[in-house]
Amino acid sequence: MSLQLFTVADFIKIAITAPVPRDCESERITRLLELGWDRVHLRYPSLTLTQVRKIVELVPQKWHGRLRLHGHFELINEFNIGGLHLNSRCPAVPSGFRGAISKSCHTVDEVRQASAGGRFDSVTLSPVFPSVSKPGYNPVLTKEDMRVAASMMPVIALGGVTPRRIALLKQLGFAGCAVLGAVSEAGTLDELAAVTEDFNQNII
Repeated sequence: MSLQLFTVADFIKIAITAPVPRDCESERITRLLELGWDRVHLRYPSLTLTQVRKIVELVPQKWHGRLRLHGHFELINEFNIGGLHLNSRCPAVPSGFRGAISKSCHTVDEVRQASAGGRFDSVTLSPVFPSVSKPGYNPVLTKEDMRVAASMMPVIALGGVTPRRIALLKQLGFAGCAVLGAVSEAGTLDELAAVTEDFNQNII
């Protein structure tokens, strides 16, 4: 097994949208990308295709390449979306799609299988800490599990990620972090900026 090596500059910072969008959802997504988040994952399990389409339409086109869909994959035919993220709700790649694909994983074996397939540019592994957005959703992974998984391919830590935990994630070899709770709890654009700065200071 070859060890994946990542520098600080490589550490990826991903924001995941809350399942229920705010009135200013598109503006929040745009602001996150302006602030330097590498990707924003659009995860709206209860929304219709029309509702998600409207959110994407209101995000400036120059940012579409840094969006990734967790569902509503039909939108790849309408927008220059950066990629897809497979999960239990949407486990299959649309026919003919050749763009970037990531995947949700919850065990070392799932990461191993994803790595062997060679189709995914990264996977999320969760939960690595007690979840901020899902009370009671606690990790069963040990630090050694995380270290082994992170050595196989670019693995993004998800679940309970806060700025103070970034140093540990880097020590374990994670390629980046995905954040839902800490971002969704920021009520205003100014609070989003403050949260982002906190993460940036701990990634340096």
